Amino acid sequence: MTTINASVLDRNSPVPLYFQIAQALQDTIEVGKLQPGDRLDAELDLAERLGVSRPTVRQAVDRLVQQGLVARHRGVGNVVVHRRVQRSLALTSFYDDLAAAGRKPSTEVLSAEVVPAEPDVASALGLQPGQPVFWAERLRFAEDVPLALMCNYLSLRLLSAAPSKDDLQASGLYQLLRAQGIQLHSAKQVIAARKATAREARLLGEPRSNPVLTVSRTSYDATGTPVELGRHVYPADRYSFELSLVGH
Repeated sequence: MTTINASVLDRNSPVPLYFQIAQALQDTIEVGKLQPGDRLDAELDLAERLGVSRPTVRQAVDRLVQQGLVARHRGVGNVVVHRRVQRSLALTSFYDDLAAAGRKPSTEVLSAEVVPAEPDVASALGLQPGQPVFWAERLRFAEDVPLALMCNYLSLRLLSAAPSKDDLQASGLYQLLRAQGIQLHSAKQVIAARKATAREARLLGEPRSNPVLTVSRTSYDATGTPVELGRHVYPADRYSFELSLVGH
């Protein structure tokens, strides 16, 4: 339950009360006093305790919902959710992004082997169908919370050696490529949304009906040679992309 009281409010401040309440709740979540799955107090109860109107509390909770810190569940109330990962659209590794944000990434390697390229994989990597490619499927965690189911295909003609399961568990894929002298220069990426499959929902710890974000990315080296095809699935309530748009 919520652990803030009226002492968090400065009624002489020009900062709106709803914003002060939202900030106090956010601080409580970020220091771990409220964990994912914990319920906030009912809005009416919280309003009475803080000595403010219920619409003020609702506005504060709305702000937390917009930030991805709280979700409204019918019949349950306002529930703290896993901290959302926000990424810019840059050619970076998810592992590196999580590490840079202090999110303690870890990996469970589900598969890592050489397989014949399916036609769509071969087309993306500039190969003939049936040619061997390295395939890895991994479950990526941040602070022990599953955040991504990642499937990647690598062109073997560019690798000095295929990564091992231990390699993939210890570091990010792009870091392993850099260690082999392979520098990614550009990529084509498609982002979409759909409902999770039964397997995806189970691995990501999500309800079957929940939406997921899907990302398909083909990465190239400086010569324009395809290096990697990635197909990743992210829980939509824990992940977002940040874009910078420039007018002409």
